[in-house]
Amino acid sequence: MSVSQMLPRQCNRLALPLLRRSLTTESRAEIPLSKIISRYAVVDENSASNAVDPAEYQHSPISESIAILPVPENYRRLKRSELPLARLFDSREAALERKQLAARTGAVVVKRGMMGMFEPDGTRVPVTVLQLDRAQVTAVKSVDANGYYAVQVGAGQRHHKNVTRPMLGHFWKAGVPPKKVVREFRVKDGNGLMPVATEITVEHFVEGQYVDVWGTGKGKGFSGVMKRHGFTGLPASHGVSAAHRSAGSTGQSQDPGRVLAGKKMSGRMGGKSVTVHNVKVHKVIPEYGLILVKGPVPGPTNGTVCIQDAIKKPDVIKE
Repeated sequence: MSVSQMLPRQCNRLALPLLRRSLTTESRAEIPLSKIISRYAVVDENSASNAVDPAEYQHSPISESIAILPVPENYRRLKRSELPLARLFDSREAALERKQLAARTGAVVVKRGMMGMFEPDGTRVPVTVLQLDRAQVTAVKSVDANGYYAVQVGAGQRHHKNVTRPMLGHFWKAGVPPKKVVREFRVKDGNGLMPVATEITVEHFVEGQYVDVWGTGKGKGFSGVMKRHGFTGLPASHGVSAAHRSAGSTGQSQDPGRVLAGKKMSGRMGGKSVTVHNVKVHKVIPEYGLILVKGPVPGPTNGTVCIQDAIKKPDVIKE
């Protein structure tokens, strides 16, 4: 009698591939019963379908190392929508688990400009000076109440006459003075939440770690194609009449008879959100509330930017 004849008909489809793989292996390890019955559930007319427990069933060996699982008559194959894995993959919790988020909250800082610092070996390092200005936690959001984890941080100060009444009530509930800027930072789980009214200082960041910095870039206004897209322009000598910096041809003739969408043309440049990843924290000065990061960051001088632990290098710290 073959192996397929000894197994129940409804179990052959799942069990046979497992049995063949086990027969060809040198270790001839026993097949986990959960692999065979994980897609079966009890069909009970009086109650809903229940999960199958592999420990409840007896298995009879075909050989010294192979076990089979008899599937009773009152068992049916589960649909794909009924599988726990499918429901977990499509759930909001699973989407949150897959999303790349930092473990800790960030801070709202002010960009004070750029400068150069010299290393002991004489190397000059360009750094951007970021300053924390009375940053405090103004609210927290959780999965139960909002569907995701986040920390709302406010920075700066604003006179109460220049703040709307809803925001005044929001700050009063948090127990913090009115803030000039309020930003929200997503975190991975509840461990990244902080108590409301907690002050965030420069000690929140460590020298040598990597951070992500984002903010609104400098607005350049209406710019031509040479500045906006890097076009080389038309010839600057003979044959061109007052059109040296023009875009040139923008399309074809009757076919397709229109300018294709996405064509690079003149238009408004800058003034959009820009993110710089993996920026190294060069130095932290707690006395003045300053964070010096290597390289440039988006935004103008005295503009507001956000800084948070790098999601691509969360645990990398270089001395």
